[in-house]
Amino acid sequence: MAIGSRRSEARINAVVLDYGEVLCHRASDEEFDRLARVFGAEGNSFRPTWEKNRGAFDRGDLTAEAYWTALAEDSGIGIDAEQLEQVYKWDIEMWANVNAQMVAWLGQLRRGGIKTGLLSNMHPAMIDYMRENFDWLDLFDFRTFSAEVRLIKPDAAIYEHTLRGLGVKPEETLFVDDREINVQAARDLGICAVRFRSVEDLRKDLDAMGFSILPVV
Repeated sequence: MAIGSRRSEARINAVVLDYGEVLCHRASDEEFDRLARVFGAEGNSFRPTWEKNRGAFDRGDLTAEAYWTALAEDSGIGIDAEQLEQVYKWDIEMWANVNAQMVAWLGQLRRGGIKTGLLSNMHPAMIDYMRENFDWLDLFDFRTFSAEVRLIKPDAAIYEHTLRGLGVKPEETLFVDDREINVQAARDLGICAVRFRSVEDLRKDLDAMGFSILPVV
């Protein structure tokens, strides 16, 4: 966990959650393979190409068409309008499998009087999809989507934006993210941060730090 010294739950007044692979499940190998085949690749070899411009896409620097066209060029293929529409759809579907246990925990936090924040690197189409389909977004006191603030994790400014929005200090905030680089960036700001691996592991980490509102497993 590498959080440092045990902290009393009384110090945690806000919990900030990532979306991808925290509030939703990781995209399956089959879903990545389906997408990769459009670009003449296989899932494992395709991931680095998929990630290459993802930061710029999530920050709002690239449109969806520009992102996928560049990915096709990097893959050495051409892509037509019909294929673009298909990959748009599949890419959203890959990240729409909600982790019901984590959403339930979000509700527990709100009922327990904890402020809640969402901090996610996300492109505009996925943001629109979530707002149209996920009523539980209303459980968040403050939401930060990278494409709307033109910043992405692990940039310190996006964490600071979220803290201001919630009206809390770093030391009274718990941040949960699946990527170590994002967790470490939060810790560098004085935020108590936990890397998410599973609901079971999160429960153990929270219990070890003395935080009693635990997700149900």
